[in-house]
Amino acid sequence: MKKALIAALTIVSLSCAHAHAETATPKKKPVAAKKAANSKVAAKTPSTSKTTARKSHIKQASAQRDRIVGDLPLSAASLGLHSSAVLVMDQVSGSVLYEKNANAVVPIASITKLMTAMVSLDAQPDLYELMTISEEDVDTLKGTRSRLKVGTQLTREEMLRLALMSSENRAASALGRYYPGGRSAFIAAMNRKAAALGLHDTRFEDSTGLTSANVSSARDLVKMVAAAHQYPLIREFSTSTGYEVMVDGRVQSFHNTNSLVSNSAWDIGLSKTGFINEAGKCLVMQAWFNQKPMIIVLLDSWGKMTRIGDANRIKKWVEHYAHNSKSNTI
Repeated sequence: MKKALIAALTIVSLSCAHAHAETATPKKKPVAAKKAANSKVAAKTPSTSKTTARKSHIKQASAQRDRIVGDLPLSAASLGLHSSAVLVMDQVSGSVLYEKNANAVVPIASITKLMTAMVSLDAQPDLYELMTISEEDVDTLKGTRSRLKVGTQLTREEMLRLALMSSENRAASALGRYYPGGRSAFIAAMNRKAAALGLHDTRFEDSTGLTSANVSSARDLVKMVAAAHQYPLIREFSTSTGYEVMVDGRVQSFHNTNSLVSNSAWDIGLSKTGFINEAGKCLVMQAWFNQKPMIIVLLDSWGKMTRIGDANRIKKWVEHYAHNSKSNTI
């Protein structure tokens, strides 16, 4: 399994080199040790029926229990993670440190927007082209609200910032609509990109993640995060703490949906949250623990703060092991 995952990540890096309702001060440059490693890795309550169906689907998709790979000391029960599907991976070596229902194919909500951003940037568009929010971008599926009123004009770069940082659905919808060939061509490109990255469990039907038909697995998403991390703008925009734009003659402030990006205890290189009822609360990140890059995937967490709690528990767990290891490596 380890060799297969490392091989898959190699394919991801090579392909990138050739290529809910959940902006922008660049993050500080990493320290020298980080640069060395980087060179190696270029609140609605759900209905009972939906919850039962989703939990049953996860159970059927993966019968495995929480599993720790290697000799990390704490048991899965000791970690106390509340997300239904989890995967933690060393980005450099490809070693899986912890997994739980990693093969379960589930809705991924706004995690979708990482693929939306990659496909948008792959087309090498004019980032300063003005885009206009239209009635077509209004969410009629979930009825989510937006401060980007119909008629709002922003540059493509600003749309990307808001889609990644603040999970703006109308911005993500507009990005797909302005793609050469329109929305249908954009969705087709998303699925082609997924196939090229070896994401066998991943399917897309829209650019926002509002539909539960956008699905993936934790095992696929570590590869998608690794691919997205190759794009400097995705790294910058997804980890910005805030951004201001002019909407309808007034300045509107948008903030990152992941509170950890502004937490000084964390060093995050990429971040994306997601939520719809069918998916629960989701979070994917690339982050540095003890000067080593890790990828964390947390899917289907229903508590208001449990995905953040899970991320903090994982960080403490990994750093505790490294601190107490003679070799100080994982």
